[in-house]
Amino acid sequence: MSSVWGRRGALEDEMVDKDRVVGSAKQIKGGVKQVIGKAVGDQKLEAEGRAEKIEGKVQNAIGGLKDSLKGK
Repeated sequence: MSSVWGRRGALEDEMVDKDRVVGSAKQIKGGVKQVIGKAVGDQKLEAEGRAEKIEGKVQNAIGGLKDSLKGK
């Protein structure tokens, strides 16, 4: 039975890592959209990029919070 719990713990760790990875990816993607939008003068694309970048920061922070809570 201990092996089942060990696997579950590993899966939970992967889920937290997923939040941080996905959040970082959204930040990068949002930054790219923002730069492209600014370069071509597309205010909508620039705003979408800015919003996606913020969403990524929030998701990354949530992953970090989960990590710190899990460590306690």
